[in-house]
Amino acid sequence: MDTTASPQEPALSAVVIPLLKGVIYQENDPLLWSRLTTLDAKVRDYVRVLDLELVLDEAEGYAFLRSRETDESEPGKAATTPRLFPRRQLSFPVSLLLALLRKKLAEFDASGGEARLVLSRDEITEMIRVFLPTHSNEARLTDQIETHLNKIVELGFVRKLKASSSSAPASYEVRRILKAFVDAQWLADFDTRLEAYRRHLDNPGEEKSDD
Repeated sequence: MDTTASPQEPALSAVVIPLLKGVIYQENDPLLWSRLTTLDAKVRDYVRVLDLELVLDEAEGYAFLRSRETDESEPGKAATTPRLFPRRQLSFPVSLLLALLRKKLAEFDASGGEARLVLSRDEITEMIRVFLPTHSNEARLTDQIETHLNKIVELGFVRKLKASSSSAPASYEVRRILKAFVDAQWLADFDTRLEAYRRHLDNPGEEKSDD
């Protein structure tokens, strides 16, 4: 594979290395984004050698690499091919909060609002509070929700915004990359799970059915 750039074309490494480090956003680095869209096909060919695939959404302005799905027709491949990006097992509260934020983003887009969905910490707390077991210690519950939210910030699905003053409440931007990880079908299925979980909270002694 020829990875040499032409005089008019940026070097491939200048695009692949940032992708290996994390998500590329058009708004954060317009020049890098322009290079990526120019080298789109070459980047896809190159990262395929690493068993990765490029996810590029020009409409939403983000791009990232993810491990390619294992081909089940190739016996033993899953066991012999190491994953450059290992799968992460998320706790139920974190998965729940991601789903709730994704639903909020879908509702926000349907309403034709501004380009960015920004929520206060209190708004996010209220979204998930009804799905979590009730604690007599309100401060402890708030701390737990804060921990889950910080995990989602670390994963890159939301971004904590700078407060205008030290007394201003914390606010977060829901990043549109979340749409690539939680699609509409997943949300539809998760609605059923949310209802089952809500029933379980109302009747903790009731056996949960398998689904």
